[in-house]
Amino acid sequence: MARLLLAPFALLYGIAIYIRNFLFDIGLIKSKSFSNAVICVGNLTVGGTGKTPHIEYIIRTLSPHFKLAMLSRGYKRKTSGFLMANNNSSSTDIGDEPLQVFKKFPDITVAVDEKRVNGIKQLLSINPNLSAILLDDAFQHRHLKPGQSILLTDYSNPIYSDYFLPMGKLRDSFKERARAQMVIVTKCPKTLTIIEQADIIKKLKLKGNQPVYFSTLTYGQPEPVFRNTNFDPNSLKAASCIAVAGIANPNPFFNHVKNYYTVNSCIALPDHYRFTEKKIRAIFEKHLNKKGESGFIITTEKDATRLKDFSLLPDSIKRVFIFIPIEVEFLNDKGDEFNHKIIRYVKESTRNNGIYTEQSIC
Repeated sequence: MARLLLAPFALLYGIAIYIRNFLFDIGLIKSKSFSNAVICVGNLTVGGTGKTPHIEYIIRTLSPHFKLAMLSRGYKRKTSGFLMANNNSSSTDIGDEPLQVFKKFPDITVAVDEKRVNGIKQLLSINPNLSAILLDDAFQHRHLKPGQSILLTDYSNPIYSDYFLPMGKLRDSFKERARAQMVIVTKCPKTLTIIEQADIIKKLKLKGNQPVYFSTLTYGQPEPVFRNTNFDPNSLKAASCIAVAGIANPNPFFNHVKNYYTVNSCIALPDHYRFTEKKIRAIFEKHLNKKGESGFIITTEKDATRLKDFSLLPDSIKRVFIFIPIEVEFLNDKGDEFNHKIIRYVKESTRNNGIYTEQSIC
């Protein structure tokens, strides 16, 4: 009933989106393209499709061969304009996802700018020899025309079954999927059958030159949020835990930790939740059992990035915070095929720009 009440607002939003896209389609509003390789990883919905782990997957694929940069808007940062990540950056400066990428991949350039065209110009002026620029969450930013657009859709909330905001999660029209060079259905169960995949592909109604890939999340071994604390992964097996997640769709994470650990409760916070010391202490106090013995608080890698800003917390609190890293894995052994397409695109772009050096690349 509540959703139906939102239908008129969704209709108005949809009309506004249609007009905006129409103006771009007829060229009344211009889109800027670059001769350099520009890869956009985005979605048609608001959050929850796993953009960051897919960006990281592409970085692992390309970084051994090419000079890379990642550009993001830096969602919920307290700064504005173009900024490059450095060793003193915090999540409030550049956002949690760009900071996470910078910490994990120190050999690539990470920058933020809400105006993507300006951000790319700034990056190329600083380093004209960049082979590729990865754009995080820029599919709907049509002032920029990437060379490769990779559209993500969540298996549990596919774009063909969704509605416009605020009735659903669509922030752009379903028909805009036609602008993608590739589509990835993310967060799939590892047991997803070929028949089920074929049904999803049929419902996506894509063109013949738009390949569809299916990916799943793999969870790594738990690690301490604060690096200066001692942590034995075996101690988790007999400990009572609380799971805390400030991400758009925490259910896969909660399901994972409940399958492997003794989880007394799950706390779902808003996406990109801005922690405060007071809130961290409140979660910690709730976590203590009646005997005053604490177990662990398990959180996501993205939440861990924001928690690390509170390095002055007492050791008694810091030692209980654990995070679980995630990576992407393609189903049907399609990872090599996907990698080949991405590498070939960057290779051809850099050759055309005169900055390609012949290497042994698949």
